[in-house]
Amino acid sequence: MKITEGGVTAAKGFEASCCSAEIKYKNRTDMALVFSKEPCVSAGTFTSNVVKAACVQWDQKIVSSGDPVHAVVVNSGIANACTGKEGFDACRKTADAVEKCLNVPYSSVAVASTGVIGMQLPVDKLVAGVEKMSATLDDSLAAGTDASKAIMTTDTVNKECAVTFEIAGTEVTLGGMSKGSGMIHPNMCTMLAFLTTDLDIEKALLQKAVSEVVKDTFNMITVDGDTSTNDTLLLLANAQSGNKKITDEGEDYKTFKSALLYVCTYLAKKMAADGEGASKLFEARVVNAKSKQDARTLSRAIVGSNLSKAAIFGCDANFGRFLCAMGYSGAEFDQNDVELYFESTKGRIKVFDKGTPLVFDEERALEIMKADAVTVYVDMHEGTEEATAWGCDLTYDYVKINADYRS
Repeated sequence: MKITEGGVTAAKGFEASCCSAEIKYKNRTDMALVFSKEPCVSAGTFTSNVVKAACVQWDQKIVSSGDPVHAVVVNSGIANACTGKEGFDACRKTADAVEKCLNVPYSSVAVASTGVIGMQLPVDKLVAGVEKMSATLDDSLAAGTDASKAIMTTDTVNKECAVTFEIAGTEVTLGGMSKGSGMIHPNMCTMLAFLTTDLDIEKALLQKAVSEVVKDTFNMITVDGDTSTNDTLLLLANAQSGNKKITDEGEDYKTFKSALLYVCTYLAKKMAADGEGASKLFEARVVNAKSKQDARTLSRAIVGSNLSKAAIFGCDANFGRFLCAMGYSGAEFDQNDVELYFESTKGRIKVFDKGTPLVFDEERALEIMKADAVTVYVDMHEGTEEATAWGCDLTYDYVKINADYRS
């Protein structure tokens, strides 16, 4: 596998465009379109929140139908959640506009929205945006990058990634973009992510890979403990690489899944690091746990604790906060087996050893925790399973951003 440039337009046959539709924001792009002339098989995962946005329900039907997909239309600013029949009508009218402009069935058009909950989308602006973007589709890497910027809300940086890999001697490309900064919590964490590949693969296997990879990537990040109404991850495969079709879980499938794991991990970590108001990435790695589920539960509890996040912000090696979060996580363990370390590019320091607090160099710990990314490393000494979760520190700016988000 090789890391390459670009995002959603890196794979063969995919085009993208964006425009300023003024859905909510002024003087910035706020709509994006990703398109493949050739039909794509699709896979997806969606929010676990019972309150699901209209666009989520629309896309769930498209993915579960098994019908080909040609396009994804995304808007930022308004989430189209809690919008009743009018919200569903907005999805249909957006898809109808793509059908008219690009001559593909409306049922092959996925839609996604991000932004304020409870506001109705201005359909006339959506349709006008589709018309603009359909006329400016481009397969350049720059077009993909521009699309990744158009879907941002409170994000401070755009997020995209692409890799190439070989399937039976044929080069295949996988690329993607995502957005996410706030209202992020595991169980299909808050985000929008769109992945494209020129791989030829059976739909069931594509879905299996997505469903499994999301458990250790997007479901392992948290910013604020809130699971969104709009979480959507879509992967489109248009078979344009010409590889021998993947029809079983052999080596070719494993190669693809490894590439997918890399791209999703990269995008997930970028979202965690870009959490609203964040000043650093906060990582928790739990090793030698009794089960995979325990490792996931423990690591997510550590990065999800507000007190732990505040300690990371303050560069305070208050290890008791992290142990406390582990203790109420629901995983059973013996605290007398646990070792806990702080790590960063500045070094590593052990602060807790099998039930006993250690006397450690506070100045050294402070230096380690001042890095842009800090890891809490926990050795459970109870098994062989491990997991990593990602979050961010809790800063003053988080409250400022969310206190006036709607306005």
